[in-house]
Amino acid sequence: MTSQEAQKKIEELSAELNRANHQYYVLSNSEMSDFDFDLKLKLLQDLEQQFPQFALSNSPTKRVGGDITKKFNVIKHDYPMMSLANTYSKEEIEDWETRNHKLVGAEDLFGANFTYVCELKYDGVAIGVKYQNGNLVRAVTRGDGEKGEEVTANVKTIRSIPLQLHGNFPDEVEVRGEIFFPLDKFEALNREREDIGEPTFANPRNTASGTLKMQDSSVVASRGLDCMLYGVYAPKPIGSSHFESVEMAQSWGLKTPSTENRFIEVCQDVNGIMDFINYWDKERHNLPFEIDGIVIKVNEYNVQQDLGFTAKSPRWAIAYKYKAADAITELLEVTYQVGRTGAITPVANLEPVLLAGTTVRRASLHNADQIEKLDLHVGDFVHVEKGGEIIPKITAVDISKRKTGSSPVQYITHCPECTSALVRREGEAQHYCPNEMGCPPQIKGRIDHFIGRRAMDIDGLGSETVDLLVEKGLIETYGDLYELTYEQLIELDRFAEKSVTNLLNGVEQSKSIPFERVLFALGIRFVGETVAKKLARHYKTLEALQAAKLEDLILVDEIGDRIAQSVIDFFGNEKNKLLVERLEKYGLQLRLSEDQIQNSTQKLAGLSFVISGVFENHSRDELKNLIEQNGGKNVGSLSAKTSYLLRGENMGPSKLAKAEALQIKMISENEFINLIQ
Repeated sequence: MTSQEAQKKIEELSAELNRANHQYYVLSNSEMSDFDFDLKLKLLQDLEQQFPQFALSNSPTKRVGGDITKKFNVIKHDYPMMSLANTYSKEEIEDWETRNHKLVGAEDLFGANFTYVCELKYDGVAIGVKYQNGNLVRAVTRGDGEKGEEVTANVKTIRSIPLQLHGNFPDEVEVRGEIFFPLDKFEALNREREDIGEPTFANPRNTASGTLKMQDSSVVASRGLDCMLYGVYAPKPIGSSHFESVEMAQSWGLKTPSTENRFIEVCQDVNGIMDFINYWDKERHNLPFEIDGIVIKVNEYNVQQDLGFTAKSPRWAIAYKYKAADAITELLEVTYQVGRTGAITPVANLEPVLLAGTTVRRASLHNADQIEKLDLHVGDFVHVEKGGEIIPKITAVDISKRKTGSSPVQYITHCPECTSALVRREGEAQHYCPNEMGCPPQIKGRIDHFIGRRAMDIDGLGSETVDLLVEKGLIETYGDLYELTYEQLIELDRFAEKSVTNLLNGVEQSKSIPFERVLFALGIRFVGETVAKKLARHYKTLEALQAAKLEDLILVDEIGDRIAQSVIDFFGNEKNKLLVERLEKYGLQLRLSEDQIQNSTQKLAGLSFVISGVFENHSRDELKNLIEQNGGKNVGSLSAKTSYLLRGENMGPSKLAKAEALQIKMISENEFINLIQ
């Protein structure tokens, strides 16, 4: 066979096998026998070995796996992968719908022209798959929402995910969905493990997650993972609505939810939403995979843009969770955990019980009031529920089974780790250990928080390493990280030259992390990422923030009494002052950069803005940043207090009507830029 003939044959076989894969795994239509498929795949493998220069980057032979991944790279998402707020009743959905209409400016619930899309909530692993010029180039897990792990080699083995799109697809697009373990494949895997004497896996979701992180892609290929894709993201809008984009994605060869099997449906109102929810509450038990609820989204993209996002989730989508699985088991004892802020959390230790596919041994009791409300006794038989929360909780006690002479659970009075007397602040439900600098879990917890991805993001340093460094007496505060030496670390167990170098480089690189993230990393109580950003932009330096008085802090946008007092208390502690001085000496960024300061003004101080529509020169996020950099405030909905409506193309008519009714001044993108120049 000549080179030219080989190249042509490789291209023909690749196209033929890709089509057969799509027909079988996406359309459930078998047009080629398994024997013929295997024969042609073997021929393609042989040709690619003989003529490797002609092998396609997304060849069907990639489905077989074989690549070994020693380390999964951490990749920043092009578009954040946010989680959804949960709801559990029709009343909560009605409240959500009412809030949507108010936010987009519709006074009459039936006056706003938008619809909802209902979809199954697949119980698996969230994934983002990126295509360029129709070729699969990258697959990344959700991770923390900002960054995830690249698992491209493993995802290429999942036959329901096309390696190459067909039809009229965009030049660049990311599709998102859920990778899950089909129940028949999961059961077969467990039977196989039983036969060879290995422990079985607990549930499909965790097994899918573990499989996707395996180093050997050939093992991933053998397990038969599946995927449903339901979100389309691109530099330019794909259609005008979510449902339209899902249908378009299906035409490119992607496996998306279909109206034929009622996996997706457009609904006009809450009654339609509840009809979909109630249907699947019964039918979900007949599905070949697991779901744990229904996702409800506003369909129209322009309305989604108007509704926007909170810090953690989109306002235009929620997840309805089906009634939690419940089990009864015996309470063996109550133990207590200490968090990084000193908060004490009581934990119920239970007789192991199977619940929603997992064996439950522990459940959260939240605080002393919860224990008292339940009237818990050791030895009680309790109802354990696993609903929208990852950690199971005790919901009730079966008094009829209470043992004679059992005694009620007495909440502890001293810290289980350092024996300090616990305190309970006025108006708060939790007890606290006040020994901030001497209580081991608080020491480790503060350092874990400091090194986290959203804070200092120190590469090469994880929770286990922090535990080791604290136990060996090498660190007591996060400031000590910057004094670690090669000689100290190389002597430790599990530390080789490369791991030591990685850790020290990670510590050094953290010195360039911007001020607002350093402020968040300090671990000041109630100062989360958003609050840290507001304080950093207002005060510009840590020195100015330290000098601020309570009455000054309260005047900062969205800083209330509780946050202000917490900041005062933190910097009023002499040990914290010394720690901050050390961080400054080590070269951490304790002030806004020159660029940030130069671009920061108070030109918009006291003004609030609502952004609506699509803009020519800036994204909505860029406009929001410009508003904040110039002292203005972004708000989500129009009111009489709104200063300006920053208006783009395709703004919703209801929002326009409300702005006119409230006589809110509307400005264009260019007029806004003139305001801040």
